[in-house]
Amino acid sequence: MTTTTPAPVDTLPDLGDTRIAFAHKSNGDLWRAQQLFRIIGNPHITAVCSWVAKAALVLRLPIKWAIKPTIFKQFVGGETIEECLGTTAQLARSGVGSILDHSVEGQEDEATLDHTVEEILRTIAAAKEHKEIPFSVFKPTGISRFALLEKKSAGALDPAEQQEWARVEARMLRLCQAAYDADEPILVDAEDSWIQPAIDELVERMMERFNRERAIVFNTTQHYRHDRLEFLRTSLAKAEKGGYHYGVKLVRGAYMEKERARAAEKGYPDPIQPDKAASDRDYDAAVRFCIDHIDRISVCVGTHNEASSLLTARLMAERGLDKKDKRIWFAQLLGMSDHISYNMAAAGYNVVKYVPYGPVRKVMPYLIRRAIENTSARGQTGRELGLILTEIRRRRKQ
Repeated sequence: MTTTTPAPVDTLPDLGDTRIAFAHKSNGDLWRAQQLFRIIGNPHITAVCSWVAKAALVLRLPIKWAIKPTIFKQFVGGETIEECLGTTAQLARSGVGSILDHSVEGQEDEATLDHTVEEILRTIAAAKEHKEIPFSVFKPTGISRFALLEKKSAGALDPAEQQEWARVEARMLRLCQAAYDADEPILVDAEDSWIQPAIDELVERMMERFNRERAIVFNTTQHYRHDRLEFLRTSLAKAEKGGYHYGVKLVRGAYMEKERARAAEKGYPDPIQPDKAASDRDYDAAVRFCIDHIDRISVCVGTHNEASSLLTARLMAERGLDKKDKRIWFAQLLGMSDHISYNMAAAGYNVVKYVPYGPVRKVMPYLIRRAIENTSARGQTGRELGLILTEIRRRRKQ
Protein backbone atom coordinates (compact mmCIF):
# COMPACT_ATOMS: atom_id res chain seq x y z
CA MET A 1 0.00 0.00 0.00
CA THR A 2 1.30 3.45 -0.96
CA THR A 3 1.38 5.78 2.05
CA THR A 4 4.01 8.42 1.30
CA THR A 5 2.01 11.68 1.31
CA PRO A 6 -1.45 11.28 2.80
CA ALA A 7 -3.60 14.42 2.77
CA PRO A 8 -4.70 15.83 6.12
CA VAL A 9 -8.45 15.44 6.43
CA ASP A 10 -8.84 19.16 7.09
CA THR A 11 -7.07 20.19 3.84
CA LEU A 12 -9.46 18.79 1.25
CA PRO A 13 -9.59 20.52 -2.16
CA ASP A 14 -11.59 23.71 -2.57
CA LEU A 15 -13.85 22.79 -5.49
CA GLY A 16 -15.27 26.30 -5.66
CA ASP A 17 -12.02 27.91 -6.83
CA THR A 18 -13.06 29.13 -10.27
CA ARG A 19 -9.64 30.71 -10.89
CA ILE A 20 -8.11 27.25 -11.03
CA ALA A 21 -11.15 25.65 -12.65
CA PHE A 22 -11.14 27.98 -15.67
CA ALA A 23 -7.50 29.04 -15.92
CA HIS A 24 -7.32 27.18 -19.23
CA LYS A 25 -10.19 29.19 -20.75
CA SER A 26 -9.95 32.60 -22.38
CA ASN A 27 -12.60 35.25 -21.83
CA GLY A 28 -14.04 34.34 -25.21
CA ASP A 29 -14.18 30.65 -24.24
CA LEU A 30 -16.08 31.52 -21.08
CA TRP A 31 -18.55 33.71 -22.97
CA ARG A 32 -19.26 30.92 -25.48
CA ALA A 33 -19.63 28.34 -22.70
CA GLN A 34 -22.02 30.67 -20.87
CA GLN A 35 -24.22 31.02 -23.94
CA LEU A 36 -24.16 27.29 -24.62
CA PHE A 37 -25.21 26.30 -21.10
CA ARG A 38 -27.98 28.91 -21.16
CA ILE A 39 -29.38 27.23 -24.27
CA ILE A 40 -28.94 23.70 -22.91
CA GLY A 41 -30.62 24.75 -19.67
CA ASN A 42 -33.83 25.53 -21.57
CA PRO A 43 -35.57 22.18 -22.24
CA HIS A 44 -37.80 23.63 -24.96
CA ILE A 45 -34.91 25.10 -26.93
CA THR A 46 -32.87 21.91 -26.43
CA ALA A 47 -35.76 19.77 -27.70
CA VAL A 48 -36.15 21.92 -30.83
CA CYS A 49 -32.40 21.97 -31.51
CA SER A 50 -32.19 18.20 -31.04
CA TRP A 51 -35.07 17.69 -33.49
CA VAL A 52 -33.43 19.98 -36.05
CA ALA A 53 -30.09 18.17 -35.66
CA LYS A 54 -31.71 14.76 -36.11
CA ALA A 55 -33.58 16.00 -39.18
CA ALA A 56 -30.37 17.42 -40.63
CA LEU A 57 -28.69 14.03 -40.18
CA VAL A 58 -31.52 12.21 -41.94
CA LEU A 59 -31.64 14.75 -44.78
CA ARG A 60 -27.83 14.94 -44.91
CA LEU A 61 -27.87 18.72 -44.59
CA PRO A 62 -24.57 20.55 -43.97
CA ILE A 63 -24.44 21.24 -40.22
CA LYS A 64 -20.72 21.01 -39.42
CA TRP A 65 -20.31 24.81 -39.70
CA ALA A 66 -22.81 25.33 -36.88
CA ILE A 67 -21.95 22.36 -34.67
CA LYS A 68 -18.15 22.22 -34.57
CA PRO A 69 -17.45 25.69 -33.08
CA THR A 70 -20.24 25.38 -30.50
CA ILE A 71 -21.47 22.20 -28.77
CA PHE A 72 -18.81 20.03 -30.47
CA LYS A 73 -16.01 22.29 -29.19
CA GLN A 74 -17.41 22.16 -25.65
CA PHE A 75 -17.88 18.40 -25.32
CA VAL A 76 -15.66 16.74 -27.98
CA GLY A 77 -11.88 16.66 -28.30
CA GLY A 78 -11.69 16.48 -32.10
CA GLU A 79 -12.65 14.46 -35.14
CA THR A 80 -9.60 12.15 -34.97
CA ILE A 81 -7.11 10.94 -32.38
CA GLU A 82 -4.51 13.25 -33.87
CA GLU A 83 -6.86 16.23 -33.56
CA CYS A 84 -7.49 15.32 -29.90
CA LEU A 85 -3.81 15.47 -28.96
CA GLY A 86 -3.97 19.24 -28.64
CA THR A 87 -6.79 18.83 -26.12
CA THR A 88 -4.96 16.09 -24.21
CA ALA A 89 -1.80 18.22 -24.08
CA GLN A 90 -3.76 21.22 -22.78
CA LEU A 91 -5.36 19.06 -20.07
CA ALA A 92 -1.97 17.60 -19.16
CA ARG A 93 -0.52 21.07 -18.54
CA SER A 94 -2.99 21.33 -15.66
CA GLY A 95 -2.24 17.82 -14.40
CA VAL A 96 -5.40 16.29 -15.88
CA GLY A 97 -5.18 13.06 -17.87
CA SER A 98 -7.36 12.02 -20.81
CA ILE A 99 -9.34 9.00 -21.93
CA LEU A 100 -9.87 8.92 -25.69
CA ASP A 101 -13.49 7.88 -26.22
CA HIS A 102 -14.47 6.88 -29.77
CA SER A 103 -18.02 8.22 -29.62
CA VAL A 104 -19.52 7.00 -32.88
CA GLU A 105 -22.85 5.35 -32.00
CA GLY A 106 -25.61 3.33 -33.64
CA GLN A 107 -23.41 1.31 -36.03
CA GLU A 108 -24.41 -2.36 -36.12
CA ASP A 109 -23.18 -4.07 -39.30
CA GLU A 110 -20.27 -6.49 -38.91
CA ALA A 111 -17.82 -4.45 -40.99
CA THR A 112 -18.46 -1.32 -38.92
CA LEU A 113 -18.17 -3.24 -35.64
CA ASP A 114 -14.80 -4.60 -36.78
CA HIS A 115 -13.74 -1.09 -37.80
CA THR A 116 -14.66 0.14 -34.31
CA VAL A 117 -12.33 -2.47 -32.82
CA GLU A 118 -9.50 -1.20 -35.00
CA GLU A 119 -10.19 2.36 -33.85
CA ILE A 120 -10.19 1.36 -30.17
CA LEU A 121 -6.89 -0.46 -30.75
CA ARG A 122 -5.53 2.86 -31.99
CA THR A 123 -6.61 4.51 -28.72
CA ILE A 124 -4.77 1.80 -26.79
CA ALA A 125 -1.66 2.48 -28.86
CA ALA A 126 -2.06 6.22 -28.17
CA ALA A 127 -2.34 5.51 -24.44
CA LYS A 128 0.89 3.53 -24.56
CA GLU A 129 2.66 6.32 -26.43
CA HIS A 130 1.33 9.29 -24.42
CA LYS A 131 1.67 9.17 -20.64
CA GLU A 132 -1.14 11.74 -20.25
CA ILE A 133 -3.60 9.08 -21.53
CA PRO A 134 -3.73 6.54 -18.67
CA PHE A 135 -6.80 4.54 -19.82
CA SER A 136 -8.65 3.35 -22.89
CA VAL A 137 -12.40 2.82 -23.07
CA PHE A 138 -15.10 1.29 -25.24
CA LYS A 139 -18.84 0.77 -25.32
CA PRO A 140 -19.99 -2.85 -25.71
CA THR A 141 -22.58 -1.64 -28.24
CA GLY A 142 -19.62 -0.52 -30.32
CA ILE A 143 -18.52 -4.12 -30.81
CA SER A 144 -21.90 -5.91 -30.80
CA ARG A 145 -25.41 -5.41 -32.09
CA PHE A 146 -27.73 -4.14 -29.37
CA ALA A 147 -30.31 -6.82 -30.16
CA LEU A 148 -27.73 -9.57 -29.78
CA LEU A 149 -26.70 -8.30 -26.35
CA GLU A 150 -30.37 -8.13 -25.41
CA LYS A 151 -31.07 -11.70 -26.48
CA LYS A 152 -27.87 -13.05 -24.89
CA SER A 153 -28.84 -11.34 -21.62
CA ALA A 154 -32.34 -12.83 -21.77
CA GLY A 155 -31.38 -16.42 -22.54
CA ALA A 156 -30.26 -18.81 -25.25
CA LEU A 157 -29.10 -17.88 -28.75
CA ASP A 158 -29.87 -19.80 -31.91
CA PRO A 159 -26.94 -21.36 -33.85
CA ALA A 160 -26.44 -18.36 -36.13
CA GLU A 161 -26.52 -15.99 -33.16
CA GLN A 162 -24.05 -18.18 -31.28
CA GLN A 163 -21.61 -17.73 -34.15
CA GLU A 164 -22.21 -13.99 -34.08
CA TRP A 165 -21.68 -13.93 -30.32
CA ALA A 166 -18.40 -15.79 -30.75
CA ARG A 167 -17.25 -12.89 -32.94
CA VAL A 168 -18.24 -10.43 -30.19
CA GLU A 169 -16.22 -12.43 -27.67
CA ALA A 170 -13.27 -12.42 -30.06
CA ARG A 171 -13.50 -8.64 -30.43
CA MET A 172 -13.50 -8.08 -26.68
CA LEU A 173 -10.67 -10.57 -26.19
CA ARG A 174 -8.61 -8.75 -28.80
CA LEU A 175 -9.13 -5.39 -27.08
CA CYS A 176 -8.38 -6.68 -23.60
CA GLN A 177 -5.31 -8.58 -24.82
CA ALA A 178 -4.01 -5.42 -26.47
CA ALA A 179 -4.59 -3.43 -23.27
CA TYR A 180 -2.80 -6.11 -21.25
CA ASP A 181 0.14 -6.23 -23.68
CA ALA A 182 0.40 -2.41 -23.56
CA ASP A 183 0.01 -2.44 -19.75
CA GLU A 184 -2.72 0.20 -20.15
CA PRO A 185 -6.03 -0.30 -18.28
CA ILE A 186 -9.22 -0.41 -20.33
CA LEU A 187 -12.68 0.64 -19.15
CA VAL A 188 -15.80 -1.15 -20.38
CA ASP A 189 -18.73 1.25 -20.29
CA ALA A 190 -22.10 0.22 -18.86
CA GLU A 191 -25.21 0.00 -21.01
CA ASP A 192 -28.98 -0.31 -20.51
CA SER A 193 -29.95 -2.70 -17.72
CA TRP A 194 -31.60 -5.24 -20.02
CA ILE A 195 -28.41 -5.83 -22.01
CA GLN A 196 -25.98 -5.53 -19.09
CA PRO A 197 -26.00 -9.20 -17.93
CA ALA A 198 -24.25 -10.39 -21.10
CA ILE A 199 -21.68 -7.61 -20.72
CA ASP A 200 -21.04 -8.35 -17.04
CA GLU A 201 -20.48 -12.04 -17.76
CA LEU A 202 -18.01 -11.33 -20.56
CA VAL A 203 -16.12 -8.64 -18.63
CA GLU A 204 -15.80 -10.97 -15.65
CA ARG A 205 -14.13 -13.56 -17.89
CA MET A 206 -11.74 -10.91 -19.21
CA MET A 207 -10.84 -9.84 -15.66
CA GLU A 208 -10.18 -13.42 -14.64
CA ARG A 209 -7.76 -13.73 -17.53
CA PHE A 210 -6.00 -10.36 -17.51
CA ASN A 211 -6.24 -8.96 -13.95
CA ARG A 212 -3.92 -11.43 -12.22
CA GLU A 213 -1.16 -8.94 -11.40
CA ARG A 214 -3.25 -5.74 -11.29
CA ALA A 215 -6.51 -4.38 -12.64
CA ILE A 216 -6.28 -3.98 -16.43
CA VAL A 217 -9.94 -4.60 -17.34
CA PHE A 218 -12.53 -2.42 -15.58
CA ASN A 219 -16.28 -2.96 -15.48
CA THR A 220 -18.71 -0.08 -14.86
CA THR A 221 -21.50 -0.02 -12.27
CA GLN A 222 -24.41 2.41 -12.53
CA HIS A 223 -25.73 3.18 -9.07
CA TYR A 224 -29.05 4.59 -10.17
CA ARG A 225 -29.79 0.84 -10.27
CA HIS A 226 -30.72 -0.50 -6.85
CA ASP A 227 -28.93 -3.83 -7.40
CA ARG A 228 -25.47 -2.53 -8.29
CA LEU A 229 -24.08 -2.14 -4.78
CA GLU A 230 -24.75 -5.80 -4.08
CA PHE A 231 -23.40 -6.65 -7.54
CA LEU A 232 -20.17 -4.83 -6.61
CA ARG A 233 -19.85 -6.81 -3.39
CA THR A 234 -20.52 -10.11 -5.17
CA SER A 235 -18.07 -9.24 -7.94
CA LEU A 236 -15.26 -8.62 -5.46
CA ALA A 237 -16.01 -11.91 -3.71
CA LYS A 238 -15.69 -13.70 -7.07
CA ALA A 239 -12.43 -11.89 -7.78
CA GLU A 240 -10.99 -12.84 -4.39
CA LYS A 241 -12.03 -16.45 -4.88
CA GLY A 242 -10.66 -16.45 -8.43
CA GLY A 243 -7.37 -14.84 -7.47
CA TYR A 244 -7.61 -11.72 -9.61
CA HIS A 245 -7.92 -7.98 -9.03
CA TYR A 246 -11.21 -6.19 -9.57
CA GLY A 247 -11.38 -2.99 -11.59
CA VAL A 248 -14.47 -0.80 -11.54
CA LYS A 249 -15.64 2.60 -12.68
CA LEU A 250 -18.43 3.95 -10.48
CA VAL A 251 -21.09 6.14 -12.09
CA ARG A 252 -24.59 7.18 -11.16
CA GLY A 253 -26.15 6.82 -14.61
CA ALA A 254 -28.29 9.21 -16.60
CA TYR A 255 -31.42 7.53 -17.94
CA MET A 256 -33.81 6.84 -15.09
CA GLU A 257 -36.81 7.87 -17.20
CA LYS A 258 -35.93 5.49 -20.03
CA GLU A 259 -35.37 2.55 -17.69
CA ARG A 260 -38.57 3.19 -15.74
CA ALA A 261 -40.66 3.56 -18.89
CA ARG A 262 -39.44 0.25 -20.30
CA ALA A 263 -40.02 -1.57 -17.00
CA ALA A 264 -43.59 -0.26 -16.89
CA GLU A 265 -44.20 -1.14 -20.53
CA LYS A 266 -42.80 -4.67 -20.25
CA GLY A 267 -44.23 -5.34 -16.80
CA TYR A 268 -41.04 -6.21 -14.92
CA PRO A 269 -39.80 -4.73 -11.61
CA ASP A 270 -38.34 -1.25 -11.87
CA PRO A 271 -34.52 -1.60 -11.74
CA ILE A 272 -34.05 2.05 -10.76
CA GLN A 273 -33.63 3.60 -7.33
CA PRO A 274 -36.78 5.23 -5.88
CA ASP A 275 -35.16 8.69 -5.89
CA LYS A 276 -31.88 10.58 -6.33
CA ALA A 277 -31.13 10.37 -2.60
CA ALA A 278 -31.07 6.58 -2.84
CA SER A 279 -28.72 6.77 -5.85
CA ASP A 280 -26.44 9.11 -3.92
CA ARG A 281 -26.50 6.83 -0.88
CA ASP A 282 -25.55 3.71 -2.86
CA TYR A 283 -22.92 5.57 -4.89
CA ASP A 284 -21.18 6.83 -1.77
CA ALA A 285 -21.49 3.38 -0.18
CA ALA A 286 -19.77 1.96 -3.28
CA VAL A 287 -16.95 4.49 -2.89
CA ARG A 288 -16.50 3.45 0.75
CA PHE A 289 -16.56 -0.22 -0.20
CA CYS A 290 -13.86 0.27 -2.82
CA ILE A 291 -11.57 2.29 -0.54
CA ASP A 292 -12.10 -0.25 2.26
CA HIS A 293 -10.97 -3.03 -0.11
CA ILE A 294 -8.33 -1.10 -2.04
CA ASP A 295 -5.90 -3.99 -1.69
CA ARG A 296 -8.04 -5.94 -4.21
CA ILE A 297 -9.89 -3.16 -6.08
CA SER A 298 -8.83 -0.39 -8.44
CA VAL A 299 -11.52 2.26 -8.79
CA CYS A 300 -12.31 5.10 -11.15
CA VAL A 301 -14.69 7.48 -9.37
CA GLY A 302 -16.70 8.79 -12.30
CA THR A 303 -18.80 11.63 -10.93
CA HIS A 304 -19.83 15.25 -11.40
CA ASN A 305 -20.92 15.35 -7.78
CA GLU A 306 -18.82 17.51 -5.47
CA ALA A 307 -19.83 15.65 -2.29
CA SER A 308 -18.83 12.24 -3.67
CA SER A 309 -15.50 13.61 -4.90
CA LEU A 310 -14.69 15.11 -1.50
CA LEU A 311 -15.88 11.95 0.26
CA THR A 312 -13.36 9.93 -1.76
CA ALA A 313 -10.58 12.38 -0.90
CA ARG A 314 -11.52 12.29 2.77
CA LEU A 315 -11.58 8.48 2.87
CA MET A 316 -8.17 8.38 1.20
CA ALA A 317 -6.81 10.77 3.82
CA GLU A 318 -8.33 8.82 6.71
CA ARG A 319 -6.69 5.62 5.46
CA GLY A 320 -3.34 7.24 4.79
CA LEU A 321 -3.50 6.66 1.04
CA ASP A 322 -1.30 8.70 -1.25
CA LYS A 323 -3.16 11.19 -3.45
CA LYS A 324 -1.34 9.67 -6.43
CA ASP A 325 -2.23 6.07 -5.55
CA LYS A 326 -2.59 4.51 -9.02
CA ARG A 327 -5.53 2.41 -7.86
CA ILE A 328 -7.76 5.48 -7.38
CA TRP A 329 -8.81 7.90 -10.13
CA PHE A 330 -11.38 10.67 -10.48
CA ALA A 331 -13.11 11.11 -13.86
CA GLN A 332 -15.38 13.67 -15.48
CA LEU A 333 -16.56 14.36 -19.01
CA LEU A 334 -14.82 16.92 -21.20
CA GLY A 335 -16.65 20.23 -21.02
CA MET A 336 -18.33 19.52 -17.69
CA SER A 337 -17.44 19.90 -14.00
CA ASP A 338 -14.11 21.61 -14.62
CA HIS A 339 -14.31 22.89 -11.05
CA ILE A 340 -13.94 19.29 -9.88
CA SER A 341 -11.38 18.12 -12.43
CA TYR A 342 -8.94 21.03 -12.27
CA ASN A 343 -9.17 21.65 -8.53
CA MET A 344 -8.72 17.95 -7.70
CA ALA A 345 -5.74 17.79 -10.07
CA ALA A 346 -4.24 20.97 -8.60
CA ALA A 347 -4.54 19.36 -5.16
CA GLY A 348 -2.49 16.40 -6.40
CA TYR A 349 -5.08 13.69 -7.14
CA ASN A 350 -5.24 11.42 -10.19
CA VAL A 351 -7.84 12.98 -12.51
CA VAL A 352 -8.91 12.17 -16.06
CA LYS A 353 -11.33 13.66 -18.52
CA TYR A 354 -13.30 11.55 -20.98
CA VAL A 355 -12.34 13.06 -24.35
CA PRO A 356 -14.88 11.93 -26.96
CA TYR A 357 -13.89 12.12 -30.61
CA GLY A 358 -15.21 11.31 -34.06
CA PRO A 359 -16.45 13.00 -37.25
CA VAL A 360 -18.99 15.74 -36.49
CA ARG A 361 -21.86 13.98 -38.27
CA LYS A 362 -21.14 10.64 -36.59
CA VAL A 363 -20.86 12.01 -33.06
CA MET A 364 -24.13 13.94 -33.37
CA PRO A 365 -26.08 11.21 -31.49
CA TYR A 366 -23.59 11.57 -28.61
CA LEU A 367 -23.93 15.37 -28.63
CA ILE A 368 -27.73 15.21 -28.69
CA ARG A 369 -27.63 12.76 -25.79
CA ARG A 370 -25.25 15.04 -23.87
CA ALA A 371 -27.52 18.06 -24.38
CA ILE A 372 -30.62 16.16 -23.27
CA GLU A 373 -28.74 14.68 -20.29
CA ASN A 374 -27.66 18.14 -19.17
CA THR A 375 -31.24 19.36 -19.45
CA SER A 376 -32.62 16.43 -17.42
CA ALA A 377 -29.82 16.29 -14.82
CA ARG A 378 -31.25 18.18 -11.86
CA GLY A 379 -29.14 21.25 -11.14
CA GLN A 380 -26.19 20.23 -13.36
CA THR A 381 -26.59 22.94 -15.99
CA GLY A 382 -27.33 25.55 -13.33
CA ARG A 383 -24.14 24.66 -11.46
CA GLU A 384 -22.05 24.84 -14.64
CA LEU A 385 -23.53 28.21 -15.60
CA GLY A 386 -23.22 29.62 -12.08
CA LEU A 387 -19.53 28.75 -11.86
CA ILE A 388 -18.82 30.26 -15.28
CA LEU A 389 -20.59 33.48 -14.30
CA THR A 390 -18.65 33.58 -11.02
CA GLU A 391 -15.37 33.41 -12.92
CA ILE A 392 -16.47 36.05 -15.43
CA ARG A 393 -17.32 38.39 -12.56
CA ARG A 394 -14.01 37.62 -10.82
CA ARG A 395 -12.04 38.52 -13.95
CA ARG A 396 -13.96 41.76 -14.44
CA LYS A 397 -12.91 42.90 -10.95
CA GLN A 398 -9.21 42.44 -11.71
